[in-house]
Amino acid sequence: MPKPTSDAGLARRLKLVGFDVDGVHPVEFKRFHIQDGIGIRMLRSAGLAVAWVSGRESAATALRARELGVDELIQDPTARKLPAFEELLARRGLSWEECAFVGDDLADLPLLARVGLPVGVANGVSEVKDAARIVTTAPGGQGAVREVAELILKARGEWEGLVNRFFGEHSDAPHGAHRPR
Repeated sequence: MPKPTSDAGLARRLKLVGFDVDGVHPVEFKRFHIQDGIGIRMLRSAGLAVAWVSGRESAATALRARELGVDELIQDPTARKLPAFEELLARRGLSWEECAFVGDDLADLPLLARVGLPVGVANGVSEVKDAARIVTTAPGGQGAVREVAELILKARGEWEGLVNRFFGEHSDAPHGAHRPR
């Protein structure tokens, strides 16, 4: 059962949204959900920085991060996410309260315990779901990033304007939208 969504005040305080990105082995076949990519672009369009944090190095993850313009990519093979994230916050002059983090496994718990908006994904372990203020209905890797982006941007009152701007810039209407005849 999903936990309550974020409130407007909390959503407006956010300056950075971090996401756990599961690493892969040296021979990698990695798929990224297209709706998640649009969610990342929408967060960035709203002026929020996006950070990806992984306990493994992955060329596919680095390539996708570049394609989407992800602001920060942390790939720490020691899987020590907390010190790496603390360094990122210090470098950017941000507080923990100005950050959201989305995780799914035990290695994410130290970050979830510190950020202003801890988020767990539907297929996360029970400890992550218990630590989260929000639990997505979509599993990680299957639209959870997009769901988080929508929750935050809707709470900030920015979603509709961003959708209109995004699709206006691309000369297309959102899927399912009706154009006047």
